[in-house]
Amino acid sequence: MESNSKPLVSVLMTTYNREKYLAQAIESVLASSWEHFELLVVDDQSKDKSLEIARSYQAKDERVKSILNEKNLGDYPNRNKAASLAKGKYIKYVDADDMIYPKGLEVMVEAMEMYPEAGFGLSSLPQDKARMYPFLLTPSEAYHRHYFQQQLFHKAPLSAIIRKDAFDAVGGFSGRRYLGDFEMWHMLAARFPVVLMQQGVVWYREHEEQEMQHNRTDFTVPFKYIKCSEEMLQKPECPLDKSLRDKAIEKVRWNQARYILGVGKNHSLKIMRTLKHESGMGYGEILSRVLSKPK
Repeated sequence: MESNSKPLVSVLMTTYNREKYLAQAIESVLASSWEHFELLVVDDQSKDKSLEIARSYQAKDERVKSILNEKNLGDYPNRNKAASLAKGKYIKYVDADDMIYPKGLEVMVEAMEMYPEAGFGLSSLPQDKARMYPFLLTPSEAYHRHYFQQQLFHKAPLSAIIRKDAFDAVGGFSGRRYLGDFEMWHMLAARFPVVLMQQGVVWYREHEEQEMQHNRTDFTVPFKYIKCSEEMLQKPECPLDKSLRDKAIEKVRWNQARYILGVGKNHSLKIMRTLKHESGMGYGEILSRVLSKPK
């Protein structure tokens, strides 16, 4: 790719103290069969050698650009900063501790180009029983699939590709801790069709330094997702009709009640009381909802 040509896709790699994994992540992008990209490595004031590593790759490949933030922004603000610098039609997050397969960019970009009306695409999904990937879902179909068939909006940014103008249209990530991705897919799917794509395009690394590990020790975190679901369903832009929206909210409230009782039974009565307060439900309503599972 010539240095003055505009890339079709901007790969965004935000990093903070990821020297152990950063080189592998960068090399996985540079090994892509799809070559028409730029790679922006945006360092959030790392205290290790992350910036040095990124600059070494910038010196060797003109597609790589290393950017140092003036101050530490944090995870989601840094994702927004990276997106603001992107020149591509599409943005593709590859975190500094993850990797993308050689055909990953090609598969994702070509699927988006196949459906130009799509605002974003999600990959790493279980096999669909009825049809092969890729295929398009309307906003109402996407919400219906997530709330009544199988989850869609739980995917990490690594599994997504987003049209840049769609990302800008919803205002980027809100910055809500833990919930940013989940909230983003709801916001995008409420306004734009989504392309569903196959597995095997990205590789997600699990390690103890990740914030997602809090999901296993802080029992308030999964509850935040359930509450966020209710919030998203109650927004005016929710694409479900009233009947389906009401059914989805009832299902979410049932999940809240079941989770609250489960925390009290298996972990902590104190946390259970905190979650009960956040839910706005009394103990009688919680028990009643658990005993009457919605269809």
